[in-house]
Amino acid sequence: MHWTMVGWSHHETPVELRERLAFSKDQVFEALQQFKQRFPNSESVLLSTCNRVELYCASQERKSFPQHEELCRFLTDFHGLEFAELQPRATALSGEKSIHHLFTVAASMDSMVIGEAQILSQVKAAYELACRGESVATNMHRVFQRAALVAKRVANETEIHQKRISVPSVAVSEIATEFFERFEDKKILLIGAGEMGTETLKYLKDFGATKMSIINRSLERAKALATEFEAETHPWEKLYSQIMASDMVVSTTGAKEPIVTVEEFQKARSAHPARAVLILDLAVPRDFEAEISHVGDTYLYTVDDLQEVCQRNIEARKAEWPKAKKIVQEETKRFLSESSHRGGGSTIKLLREQAEGIKQSELDRLLNKLDAKDLDEATKKELQVAFDRLVNKLLHPPMQSLRENADSQQHASLLDALRRLFQLGESERSK
Repeated sequence: MHWTMVGWSHHETPVELRERLAFSKDQVFEALQQFKQRFPNSESVLLSTCNRVELYCASQERKSFPQHEELCRFLTDFHGLEFAELQPRATALSGEKSIHHLFTVAASMDSMVIGEAQILSQVKAAYELACRGESVATNMHRVFQRAALVAKRVANETEIHQKRISVPSVAVSEIATEFFERFEDKKILLIGAGEMGTETLKYLKDFGATKMSIINRSLERAKALATEFEAETHPWEKLYSQIMASDMVVSTTGAKEPIVTVEEFQKARSAHPARAVLILDLAVPRDFEAEISHVGDTYLYTVDDLQEVCQRNIEARKAEWPKAKKIVQEETKRFLSESSHRGGGSTIKLLREQAEGIKQSELDRLLNKLDAKDLDEATKKELQVAFDRLVNKLLHPPMQSLRENADSQQHASLLDALRRLFQLGESERSK
């Protein structure tokens, strides 16, 4: 069994080049169909995300297996890109290293952010698309299904996924939860309707928040986001009154200056019944003036406060790296060993069947010649035993070599050599 992987990732390739290499879902399907036509004896899965484009291939036969350069050219040619420009940045792995890499990617250990959860779903989606396009068979089924199990082991046996590391996730899961035991009865105000605000609403909803409101300078954008999250909207002019009516405020605008001053904040508090409020200012530059933190019953956290927590959590994830790495190494070795036994089993069976056929044919020919001499049954049996022992002794050295190298990278080469030397399967292909 032969495995290989070629591709470009965030490690060596800048984003402007990755954008040119990226495949849409339809393009992935089309590329896999072209690959199947060009390399009919190879299986393939194409993974394309914002951080990587990687083509995984497998084949039973080395002679029909495409080389790394052919695979790289296939990907660059598909987009009409210059191979010479992109080839130096390509990663090309074979055999055990390509399996180890796939398992590492699926377990989110090769991601730009270690432990991010999205990559496993992307790997699964790439595999499922290859299944629909019928560009995979037994070998790719086994390796990608095993990759998902490896990722599950890493998630269950380490804490590499458990620490939140994005600012919105930390804001909700590690700051807000210290103030509130529950969220469904809390009035929450989001200021701003951009990407960070959207991500924050997702986490809040996951924690059970139901009373959410949105204020944004563009009311249309606020309404669109409110529809998605079943929230209310308010005009920008109601900013201070809505802050005073909220238990928790999350601010994520792109304003160049603070949108809430300490002077106006204090005036608003004087005009409304006093209530404790948690303010998570996730904006850069800050939306709330720093002095607001000194106002009574006001708890203000800025993005700098949250970044410290994010960094601690990143370090905690890194501390789990050795455990995760050990799991990937164990699973890679186990998978290759199982693959070797699977591949070796069919070859050994063919070799034994071929040897048995030759032995029986020659034994029958000899016994037919000796029948005229009235050979007794005991002698015939002795000849049968002698022929069996001869075959076993002839087959012992190659069998022993296969067993001794079952877990090594040489196993596939030995199987190839055995098939070629004894022409195993040639008779079936010639029929």
